[in-house]
Amino acid sequence: MNILYFLVGCSVLMALIFLCAFIWAAKTGQNDDVYTPGIRILFDDELEEEKSEEDHFSS
Repeated sequence: MNILYFLVGCSVLMALIFLCAFIWAAKTGQNDDVYTPGIRILFDDELEEEKSEEDHFSS
């Protein structure tokens, strides 16, 4: 029975740590822009291809 008290205490402590981390992330603006990072990966290859084409033309 003592192990149950220990496990409940550990789970409450972990929940508080995750809650504090969430509140910190919300206050520091970690979740302000959730749209741009998802679409940024779609355009990275095109930008690299344009740069490499410009390098070939300038050589």
